[in-house]
Amino acid sequence: MANSPQAIKRARQAEKSRQLNTGQRSNMRTAIKKVIAAIKAGDRDSAVKAYADAVPVIDSAAGKGLIHANKAARHKSRLNQHIRAL
Repeated sequence: MANSPQAIKRARQAEKSRQLNTGQRSNMRTAIKKVIAAIKAGDRDSAVKAYADAVPVIDSAAGKGLIHANKAARHKSRLNQHIRAL
């Protein structure tokens, strides 16, 4: 357990950021799952719309350091490949 005031504050800040990151990560995963569900259903129009909604969410996560930029690019690339294959 933290003893010094600065360590106590850092623990408090870390918990707050952990909770915010959890929510943002969840939103990103949900957006990706919506695209995957539309692809599996074979519905190209809804897949394209879900992809357009997911891209800013993925980019935002990368911009905030939640995921690495290359991981964001990989997600977008793979989803786009699946949509083009429909």
